[in-house]
Parts: sequence; C-alpha cells; structure tokens
Amino acid sequence: MGAIRIASLLLLAGVIWSHATHGAEAAGTAVFTLRNNCSHTIWPATLSGNSAAAVGGGGFELAPNATASFPAPAGWSGRLWARTGCVAAPSSSGLSCATGDCSGAASCTLGGSPPVTLAEFTLGGADGKDFYDVSLVDGYNVGIGVAATGARVNYASCGYAGCVGDVNALCPPELQMSGPAKAAGGDGVAPPPTVACRSACEAFGTAEYCCTGAHGGPSTCGPTKYSRLFKAACPAAYSYAYDDPTSTFTCGTGAQYLVTFCPGHQ
Repeated sequence: MGAIRIASLLLLAGVIWSHATHGAEAAGTAVFTLRNNCSHTIWPATLSGNSAAAVGGGGFELAPNATASFPAPAGWSGRLWARTGCVAAPSSSGLSCATGDCSGAASCTLGGSPPVTLAEFTLGGADGKDFYDVSLVDGYNVGIGVAATGARVNYASCGYAGCVGDVNALCPPELQMSGPAKAAGGDGVAPPPTVACRSACEAFGTAEYCCTGAHGGPSTCGPTKYSRLFKAACPAAYSYAYDDPTSTFTCGTGAQYLVTFCPGHQ
C-alpha cells in the first residue's frame, strides 16, 4: 500500500464523515460508522471487552456499499469484525456464518470464530487517548481499514490502521480455509474458494506460533515466515501477538471512526 493510496483512503473517509459527525463531536460522543465496500453482503459484529454495552446491537446485516453508524459509551473497549457467508438458522433467530461466526447468534455476545480479521479499540485510555488497531493474530477473512476522522482530528498523528491487501489470495495451502465448491461451466465443479486464511497458531498450535510457553514474551516470540507474509500484505496491521511498534495507533479526544470493510476493493 503506497502513500498515495493511503492518502486517497483518508480523503474518502473525510468526505463521508464531513457532515455525519458534527453533532457527535459537539456532544463529545465517539461514533463508529461502518461501511461495506465489499462486493457481497457482510454481517458486522461487535463485542464489548469492558462493559455489558452491546454497541451496534452486537451485530447486523450490511449490504454492499451500505453504511451504518452507532455510538459507543465513554471509555468503551472492544472489537469489531465482519461475518461472511451467513444464512438464517432454521426454526430459530440464529445466524450461521462461514467466517466470523459467534456461536450461531445473530447478535454476538461471544467473539468471532477464527480465522477472522479484527478491529480493536480502547477509547479514552492512557492520557485520555484512544488506542486502535487491526489484527490478523486470529487470522484473516476480509480486509478492514480504520480511519480516525472529525474536525478536531490530526490525521497525520492518528494514522490509518488496517489491512487493505487480499490475504486470501496470498494464503499458503496449509493455512487456507475453503468454502463450499461452486459449479463451473458445463458439468464441472470449480475448486472451492478460499474464504479465510488461518493464523499459524490456529493451524499448528505450537508455542512458537502462539507466543506461549517458552515463547510467551516479546523477547522470545518474534515474527515467523507466516506472520511476515501477513505483514507484507498488511503493513499497518498486527501480524503476530507482539507486533506492536508498527501496528498500534492512537488519537486524541474527540475522534470519530470510519471502519471500512474491503477498503482495497474497486
């Protein structure tokens, strides 16, 4: 992702937000706007880490090119992700998803099943700043971009967090999670598509990849060939547990947030 492309994404974020968040800024409320830039419907999900507040109702359906906004309480901490390939569960109010499923619930009260790309937030943390990142530690299903916006935001200091590259297209066979096979032309069947890319920790379960046991600290758990692949595709996202220096972003009080799914899709 070049500097010109990042600048274009930030400009787009500013245009979308120029009118939508004026009232929220005046009230000092953090508002999240989620935009589906994918070519397919997704089901965004939210999970609160430090309160019972289910921001955004815990989850909802979002059609291609659609947006949805919701507020988060002061001091909120939690995560957002996209569920894909969802169908309503028979004879219930549940939802069964190919990726990011939260135990079959339409409104999530549990985390999404890996592999799943996460956008993580802590609002009003140390020194009153917001902290945010996009993480591939639990694998990847769709790209996510996070832009801090608003009239009082210094875009250069806040930074654009995200994974714009298509990791599924680069995913090695041993990490691939495939969807159902699809009919091809004639009587043939096309190879099943890769719908997500697992982390090496999920795929192999070893201490080296999971940063546990003898590898349970920043000095003993470093990048691997798999995390380097993730990092090359998504330089502004976490590729493994201790990938902090280039992956965590902060912003001052008063920021609003635009979360775009499939930000690199044209």
